[in-house]
Amino acid sequence: MYEPEHRGSAHPSTMLEASSLMSTQTEVAPDPVRRRSLYRGDPGMWSWVLHRITGVSIFFFLFVHVLDTAMIRVNPDTYDKIIDTYKTPIIGLMEIGLVACVLYHALNGVRIILIDFWSKGPKYQRQMLWTILSVFVIVFAAGAIRMLQLLIHNL
Repeated sequence: MYEPEHRGSAHPSTMLEASSLMSTQTEVAPDPVRRRSLYRGDPGMWSWVLHRITGVSIFFFLFVHVLDTAMIRVNPDTYDKIIDTYKTPIIGLMEIGLVACVLYHALNGVRIILIDFWSKGPKYQRQMLWTILSVFVIVFAAGAIRMLQLLIHNL
């Protein structure tokens, strides 16, 4: 006895016709639209990334600072040796980097507060970013020049 593959189909020949129609008409999927992410390359994203990097850098500085300051109670001679290592030119350059981190983190933090708590903050966030970057460059340039002068003078 013949049983059709698809139950409930009264006419097996209609199934063959339908399947042959379907196999001849093949739809091709359209090429995927390559859309960029909303934040990829946007200055706001880089501001966010730099804010995180500077925050972690400041945290590690504070961690080391607490440890070396605690050494004065453990052994004052060891503390003096640690402080002497901080008087090298490499550490002087690292101090300039620390000033850059603290200054950027502080200015960007004010910008983030304004974005969060000022009703027009999101509207002007890009202008505020360029403003804080301009202030950062001016203030950091002045500070870095003075710190480099002191560093070179103390060589």
